[in-house]
Amino acid sequence: MAVSLLRGANYSAAMATSFCPSLPQHYFKPIPIFKFSQSSFSIKVFSSQSSSDEISTRVGFLGLGIMGSPMAQNLLKAGCDVTVWNRTKSKCDPLIDLGAKYKPSPGEVAASCDVTFAMLADPESALAVACGEDGAASGMSPGKGYVDVSTVDGPTSKLINAQIKETGALFLEAPVSGSKKPAEDGQLIFLTAGDKPLYDKVASYLDIMGKSRFYLGDVGNGAAMKLVVNMIMGSMMTSFAEGLLLSEKVGLDPGVVVEVISQGAISAPMFSMKGPSMVQSKYPTAFPLKHQQKDMRLALGLAESVSQSTPIAAAANELYKVAKSHGLSDHDFSAVIEALKVKLKD
Repeated sequence: MAVSLLRGANYSAAMATSFCPSLPQHYFKPIPIFKFSQSSFSIKVFSSQSSSDEISTRVGFLGLGIMGSPMAQNLLKAGCDVTVWNRTKSKCDPLIDLGAKYKPSPGEVAASCDVTFAMLADPESALAVACGEDGAASGMSPGKGYVDVSTVDGPTSKLINAQIKETGALFLEAPVSGSKKPAEDGQLIFLTAGDKPLYDKVASYLDIMGKSRFYLGDVGNGAAMKLVVNMIMGSMMTSFAEGLLLSEKVGLDPGVVVEVISQGAISAPMFSMKGPSMVQSKYPTAFPLKHQQKDMRLALGLAESVSQSTPIAAAANELYKVAKSHGLSDHDFSAVIEALKVKLKD
């Protein structure tokens, strides 16, 4: 299966026909396409060209939480015609003030837009918003597209795909790697799979909201990739937390531990970013712990479905569950360190 990695676009030649007028210059970066196969490797650079029918493309955005709100805001700032919906209507107000339109149901958003994005908290919410009463599917029709950027399991994504496809519309799963700050900065990584024509149509939107995009083939592959990435991230965080507590226990300065790690082979942005606040027992929410635990659970289910042993992730998941039981669900996932403190006291 071919895998395409595309990074930002040099749209200077296509600005006149962009469906998001007057895009700032930092959105216009070269897009290399890397295609891998068993027998060949090739790189092709191209400039995205928007057809005349894309000039009037109307974009819907469903779900305006920690991630969805800044993503939709970046589309608005780029000049896109955006219509929003959220279960709590007040979360739409800041975007409406920036020029977004509002519809009272996902179905009405989808009916009024050419492409609809959805960023929901979990599989249940993603399924309900897409396929429930007055869901997005009720407003879909041939020529429209639905892009689910939520993190869900493969079976859920395939079910949403089936419902959308029954309307004659196209579907793309596109979960993102990145948290609050990357969402605000337009630096997300999109892990897409599904209808390639829809991927091509929304590529420029993805470039506004993110720094890179992968096309991974059939629906389910994007969901699987996201779960693998978050499983690794969640396991790394628990190991990091153990190290910080151990260093303190033996008389080392955990702040210095963070500095040492930042300069070595195991350096990771996550450690440098989260470490200082963890040392101070502060956990400002960039990625809620409850969502990390949900992703660990889904990743373990994925592993079980293919009989893959994941003992490290399973142990890490238990710590996130302990943290949730101590009221830390809405804190940043780095608060998992508190679960280890609780265990030390037991």
